[in-house]
Amino acid sequence: MPTGSDRSDLAAMDVAGRIPRLAACFTEFGCDGLLVTNLTNIRYLTGFTGSAALLVVLRDDALLVSDGRYRDQAATEVSATQAPVRVEIGQPAGQAEAVEQAAKRVRRLGLEAGDVSWSTQLRLAAALAPATTLVAVPRAVETLRAVKDEGELVRIECAADIADVAFAQVKELLAEAPTEEEFAIALDFEMRRRGADGIAFESIVASGPNGALPHARPSGRRIDDGELVVVDFGAIVDGYRSDMTRTVSVGAPRPDELRELLEAVMVAQRAGIRTVRAGVTGGEVDAACRESLASVGLAQAFLHGTGHGVGLEVHEAPSVSQDSPDILEEGAVVTVEPGAYLYSTGGARIEDTLVVTATGARLLTKSTKDYVL
Repeated sequence: MPTGSDRSDLAAMDVAGRIPRLAACFTEFGCDGLLVTNLTNIRYLTGFTGSAALLVVLRDDALLVSDGRYRDQAATEVSATQAPVRVEIGQPAGQAEAVEQAAKRVRRLGLEAGDVSWSTQLRLAAALAPATTLVAVPRAVETLRAVKDEGELVRIECAADIADVAFAQVKELLAEAPTEEEFAIALDFEMRRRGADGIAFESIVASGPNGALPHARPSGRRIDDGELVVVDFGAIVDGYRSDMTRTVSVGAPRPDELRELLEAVMVAQRAGIRTVRAGVTGGEVDAACRESLASVGLAQAFLHGTGHGVGLEVHEAPSVSQDSPDILEEGAVVTVEPGAYLYSTGGARIEDTLVVTATGARLLTKSTKDYVL
């Protein structure tokens, strides 16, 4: 497994093919070109990882603009991916002019509906009228991102492996009654030490009654024997993230209600994973978990959706939630993470990241689900 910042051994990603695939969908989107403003989408399409850029994609051309801070970085990163993109560097006024000149070549310019501000839309409408009409395009690039190529899968699996090993190395610290914050710091450090570029999100360590809060933040509370401890964490490798939750206890959970809660969640998660395969909807996977928990009287204790896509972002398409119409495709990466939460008592969640296959799913997160430490 590559360590540190060395990613030379990772399989290549097909970045060069992404812009042509996007352009091929323009008729479906009702546009002749697309202005990409979401930086994660720009990274996906070009390989550029800077903090400021705009990307205009036309059927026969693509233009990336940024500022002088990224003169060398933009050229190097785009060249490395062989993405079919021209790069221009300039001051804000020059960037705006370059974007507008490119956009005026089309009659209908798509804007990323979920990312463009009202002020930007008004400015562009005034600058491009009357030759070019603006069209709202929802989730265009996000839909492409939902299905991963082999290079992307390798990076997510590498991130999952790092997280698995890191958790195995530090979980025995729970027996020493650390605070939630202390354990989260130890886990985050171990993921970095084992080669992660960073943590996928702020790690959750929630013990005792704090476990009843699905997105509790680590606190100064000390972890005690017999409590359920929800640990939700992930690593980043070359921009790609993993996501996993394990619920554990130092000694047998007390009272029995907590043990029964955790075991019910584990059964529900297995039901969800068995449902995953290409062609089912995210809503069907959610229903399998929800029905399992409802059968033991825990319907009201399941407070969130069953899962989500994972990739350059830790929450991305497809959605695996109640009534989600998103169809799982082969090569999509999703989580299955049912949970049950009892106010002021505690909670449990079990989560894995997995790859959708034609006949089922392949687990990327492999940490044991044995919960008694």
